[in-house]
Parts: sequence; C-alpha cells; structure tokens
Amino acid sequence: MSAAAAARKRGRSASEPGAGAGSGKRRRKADSAGDRGKSKGGCKMNEEISSDSESESLPPRRTEEEEEEEEQEETAQEKKLRLAKFYLEQLRQQEEEKAEARAFEEDQVAGRLKEDVLEQRGRLQKSVAQEIQAPAPADIRVLRGHQLSITCVVITPDDAAIFSAAKDCSIIKWSVESGRKLHVIPRAKKGAEGQPPGHSSHILCMAVSSDGKYLASGDRSKLILIWEAQGCRHLYTFTGHRDAVSGLAFRRGTHQLYSTSHDRSVKLWNVAENSYVETLFGHQDAVAALDALSRECCVTAGGRDGTVRVWKIPEESQLVFYGHQGSIDSIQLINEEHMVSGADDGSVALWGLSKKRPLALQREAHGLRGEPGLEQPFWVSSVAALLNTDLVATGSHSSCVRLWQCGEGFRRLDPLCDIPLVGFINSLKFSSSGDFLVAGVGQEHRLGRWWRIKEARNSICIIPLHRTSRPAAAGS
Repeated sequence: MSAAAAARKRGRSASEPGAGAGSGKRRRKADSAGDRGKSKGGCKMNEEISSDSESESLPPRRTEEEEEEEEQEETAQEKKLRLAKFYLEQLRQQEEEKAEARAFEEDQVAGRLKEDVLEQRGRLQKSVAQEIQAPAPADIRVLRGHQLSITCVVITPDDAAIFSAAKDCSIIKWSVESGRKLHVIPRAKKGAEGQPPGHSSHILCMAVSSDGKYLASGDRSKLILIWEAQGCRHLYTFTGHRDAVSGLAFRRGTHQLYSTSHDRSVKLWNVAENSYVETLFGHQDAVAALDALSRECCVTAGGRDGTVRVWKIPEESQLVFYGHQGSIDSIQLINEEHMVSGADDGSVALWGLSKKRPLALQREAHGLRGEPGLEQPFWVSSVAALLNTDLVATGSHSSCVRLWQCGEGFRRLDPLCDIPLVGFINSLKFSSSGDFLVAGVGQEHRLGRWWRIKEARNSICIIPLHRTSRPAAAGS
C-alpha cells in the first residue's frame, strides 16, 4: 500500500469520531429541542388539566351556584349584624329615655316636695299673674236668678258648681258648664210650720267643705244652717251667736267649721258630729269677715275696730295686726303665712304673719268718687286670692273688678287689668284651677243700703281667665 493511501485512510478514521460527535451534538440539540417542545406542550396541558400536585396547592374552583349561595349567606350575616346593631341602638335609646323619664320624675317629685314644703311654711308663690289676659266683655257669662243683691258666692272644690246667696234669703246652686240652676233653696217664712227649711233673713256668708260634702250658710237671724252640698238637703241648724253671722269657713281637709258674728265672737263647730266646740273673744267691734286654710287657725277682719286677727286655736292665743284707717270688711288668705284685706277707706293691704304692719298697702285701690274737693275713695267691698299664687282680685262699686299682682315676698301690689262690671261687687271667688273668677254683683252693698246703682243687675258673673302660657312655680 502506498504512503498516500495510508494517509487518506488515517484521515477518514480521524474524521469519523468528529462526525459522530457532531451527530451526537445534533441529537442532543434535537433532544433538548424536543424537551423544550414537550415542556411547551406540558404548559398548554397545565392550562387545561391540573396535575395532582397543583390540585393540592390551589383551592378548588367554585361554581356559580356556590358563589351565589355564598353571597346569600354573607347577605344574611350582614342582615343579622345590622339587626343586632339596630336592636342595641334601640336598647340604648330606651335606656336613655328611661333615664330621662326617671330624671324628669325625680325633678317633678322634687318640685312637688319643694312646693309642699313651701306651702306648709306659707311661702309658696306661683307666678301666675303675668300670664293672665283680660277677658273680653262678651266672654263674661251672666247668671240671673236672684231678685235682690247677691251677698256671697262659693265654688265647689271640683269647680263644677257655684252656690250663690242674696238678700232675698234664697240659695241657688248653678252648673258652671251649662249655667243652669241645679237646685234652689227658697226663702222660709217666719213662724210658718211644716214648710221646707231655709233662711228668713238676709244671707251674709257661705262656706263649702274641702271634700264638697257640706255647705254652711249664715244669716242676720243668728242662724247657721248646714246642708248636704250635693242635693241641698238640710242637715243641721247651729245656734249660739247673739247677732248676725257674718263669716264662715271650713278648715281644709276636715269638717271643722269656723264662724264669726257681729257679736264680736269667733266660734268653732264640728259639722260631722253636729256639735259646738268653743268660742273665742277679742274683737272690739262687729267682725265682718273670716277665712281659714289647713292649719288649726283662722283669720278675721274686725270691721270698725281696724284690726286683723289670727286666731291660734290650740294655743288659745291671737295675733293682732293694724294698718287700715277704715272699717276692714273683707279678708282672704293667700297661703298659710300671707293674706290680703280690703277696707272702706279704699285701701288694699298684704299681710305676713311675721309682721304686725302690712307688707304692702295700696291706697285708693279703685280710685276716687265725688265732686272736686269732696272726693272719697271707692270702698273695697270684696277681695279674693288664688291660693298659693301672686294673683289677687278686688271689687268695689267703681264699675270694674281689678286684678293685681303680688310682688316677690308679697312686698308690692301692682295693678294688672280691669274687668268691667257695673254694680256692687259683694263677693269674689277664684276657682281651684284658676281658670275662672266668680263675682256676685248687686245693686246694693251686702251690709247696707247706703247707695243704689239702678243700672246694675243682681247677677252672678263667671269671668274666664285665659293664660298666655303655663305658669311655673317659684318659692319666694
């Protein structure tokens, strides 16, 4: 073999391994490409079908029905939460309302207790006068039934009925709501037997018990007649005074009756037991008027002796007050410690039990009458006070009823308004509620015939008292 052939043979043998290597490289490249293709294909399959390992790592896919059910479950939970919050809010509001109601009740109880304490001490003074509006003349109701001048009026505790008495010796019970006569107690003839009981002379005073059970009436014949207030049936007759009975008053909450007379005495009776208790003396002239509240005492107006007296029954003592220049013809308690009186010198006075002189004195309370240079004050013939308030009313024959406001501590008396009424205002009474004022009007003064006003009408006038707002209680 030649040398050239041997060289070519060595070249072929040397090139074959390289070719094998190249083919190996190509196969490895193809394998890697195949692997990449397979991996790409595997990714596509992963998108469609999950492997077991992936199913373990990823949450299961939920269907639409499961999602709706879950939304519904979440909505119900939210509703429960909202209702729970609403319920808790209601409970909180209820607790707040209960707390407010308790506080309000405590305030009310405290206010009532304060009023009770002030009332017992005689210092309660509710502010009412500023809220009172003067009524129009057309709003005043006029009740006519008596033939002669009205001398006295009283109102039942429930404000449902009015009793009026006159110089014609009759008593009439009126309905406040309808203005009709409910009962009439006619005049009794002197010396006649077998006739219904009644008065045979001028009736000067009346009183009704605080429970509305009894009515007492007194006349110029020295008699006190006790009636059943509901049916006006005569029960008892009290005798003992030696002159005209001029004043009557029941002690509040009891059936004890105080009476006073022109015989200068004050007597105490027990109506429930139909018995006489005792007699008190002290006035130097005919006693003109009397009043009482719940304490075991009474106040009297001494007429021409010029004194106001407070009678303390248990102690058997009396307090004497001076202040008017003329005859003191009317008196009324405002509360347990204060009172108002009127006299024929035209003055109105406010009194306190701690002072012997008036706390306030209003002279010429209803003006002057007569010719120039000969003027005289109008007599104050009646006074009334709304219990435990600052409202006072006075009457005369000056063609009006005048309303007054008591200043703080009852140390001032300021005029409020005038209510036109022609005639002698012989009696004034406020209703328990303060909604109306009753006036007994006559052509003559209740105690005499010094003047006669012909244009006046013998009547009972119901005067409404409207208020601008509800009054608030205040203790002086």
